[in-house]
Amino acid sequence: MKKLLIVLLMLSLIAGFAVATGTQEKKELTVGAKNFTEQYVSGNLIALLLEENGFEIKKQFGTGSAITRDGLLTGQTDLYAEYTGTAWQVYLKHEEIVNSPVDLYNKVKAEDEANGIIWLDRWPLNDTYALAVKKDSVSKFGTSISSLGKYITKNPEKVLVGLDSEFYERPDGFFGMASVYGFELEKKYVKTMDLGLGYEALNRDQVNVAMVFSTDGLLKKFDLQVLEDDKNFFPVYNLAVTVRKEILEMYPEIEEILRPLAVMDDVTMQNLNYQVDAEGLPAEVVAKKYLQEKGLIK
Repeated sequence: MKKLLIVLLMLSLIAGFAVATGTQEKKELTVGAKNFTEQYVSGNLIALLLEENGFEIKKQFGTGSAITRDGLLTGQTDLYAEYTGTAWQVYLKHEEIVNSPVDLYNKVKAEDEANGIIWLDRWPLNDTYALAVKKDSVSKFGTSISSLGKYITKNPEKVLVGLDSEFYERPDGFFGMASVYGFELEKKYVKTMDLGLGYEALNRDQVNVAMVFSTDGLLKKFDLQVLEDDKNFFPVYNLAVTVRKEILEMYPEIEEILRPLAVMDDVTMQNLNYQVDAEGLPAEVVAKKYLQEKGLIK
């Protein structure tokens, strides 16, 4: 009996000590991000906000779209910021173009829940694919993809396009777009290059047209003309945090913690991207400065 009382007393003391010292289970999360500037910025925004609210964060940054998505599906990462248009066409394999940002978000959110993925609040920014030219080329190519297509049809050997390998291969990429706009360009006139190099190639007249993203900071740096997608080929690419369902059930506070990011618009993100791409600041520094200015972290 005495031994039992001693054991119970010791267990009580241990429990009391744990409470007194604030011992608790660590909250650990892995945040993912793809391999371009905006993703590094958004990944750091997510990571810093979660760290501010008591989470220990591991970063899994710098992977391509397919690998990043697969990491979420397999549990190698817990959350990252994804684009509605990418999920709709590439991951969920839909060919239909949904032009309403709200409708597209709702469709993706509903369908992806069956995959164990929850979409948090939709961000206003629309980082869609686009084509850009130098402003002194506008008189030749026009200001829209339609006018560019007409020029290419008449001058099929006078236009060299630079784009990254993913945009070259994906169904909502360059050749799918050309088909919708009614023009053809032989593959020998399409050069693949790393993300970001298209801007330099365009600025140096190594290509005539480059693939860009509509919120890229380098658009501002090189003062480029984005061609109007006048046939609405490209889906809306709103950003939203995607998180594994089991993680959100474990830590439901994540949704409220990250809600302040859902005000991010095109102009704000382009300025953040510009600080990284043109001014050379690390993405983490840029993200931290933004969150501090908004009073979201210390």
